[in-house]
Amino acid sequence: MSYHIVSIDSPQCSLTCRNGQLICRTEEGEKKLPLEDVASIIITSFSASIHSQLFLEAAKQGVALIICETFRPVSLVLPANRSTDTLLTRALLKLSQQHIAQLWRTTIDAKCLNQLTLAEHLSPEDNGLAALREAAHSRKAHKEAICAKLFWQVYGRSQGEPGFIRERSQEGLNSLLNYGYAVLLSTVLQKLFGVGLDPTFGISHATRERSAPLAYDLMEPFRPCVDWRVVQWVRQNPTAESLEVTPEFRKWVTGFPLERIDYLDLTLEVRGCIEGVVRGFRRAVLNHKPGLYRPWTQKSSKWAG
Repeated sequence: MSYHIVSIDSPQCSLTCRNGQLICRTEEGEKKLPLEDVASIIITSFSASIHSQLFLEAAKQGVALIICETFRPVSLVLPANRSTDTLLTRALLKLSQQHIAQLWRTTIDAKCLNQLTLAEHLSPEDNGLAALREAAHSRKAHKEAICAKLFWQVYGRSQGEPGFIRERSQEGLNSLLNYGYAVLLSTVLQKLFGVGLDPTFGISHATRERSAPLAYDLMEPFRPCVDWRVVQWVRQNPTAESLEVTPEFRKWVTGFPLERIDYLDLTLEVRGCIEGVVRGFRRAVLNHKPGLYRPWTQKSSKWAG
């Protein structure tokens, strides 16, 4: 498949194709890209106009069109030949239990280390850090649950809520985190669809109706990015209203995929890092080599912002 995943997020734009070129017109001008170099086009723009010629040419070139509403994919337009190319899905379904366990262990190790570095940044003198540090570097059973409990204790104390419990049905910080995680999930789904991975088949989360287990799996190491984004919001808006999901907060938190982080030897936007991780997961599945999957880990305890 071609390499580029093109994101269209301009508030108002017109998309078409002419002479083999993807053309995007906005108030700022016109941009072109050879369609043969494109793997997928992700459209998050609220009012994009898409010419029928683009649908035809994209189908000929094997390019997927992913159309989103509030950043979450709601429509996937695939060329007929690509929708029946099941090599990648078969490879995912045929993963051995050993490889699945290795992929999940790598994912959880990264998540726990990211929780540790964020906790160290938020509250470097917290008494709970020693236990979290030990758990994050351990091979304990139920490591994810142990680290989560310790992390949320430190997180709550750092925000002046020593009794904080992470619970999706609760308000306050929980409601802010819920919204941020929804944005993260949408970004991961975009990239999964972009590289041709079916999010229905995960490596840990259970498959249920209208669920996306693989997206839930691969987003885990990135959750601390949302946790940190919420802290920044509360610090910059120290009022009771700052704990409500307002239009201002929605606008603020949807910008976190554009923050820059280090991944391997590169500095990328979060969404670019997610794409790199997803591509690595795809290679690991196709080649039956779990070691090719490299989830993101924060290299130091100094978080940007």
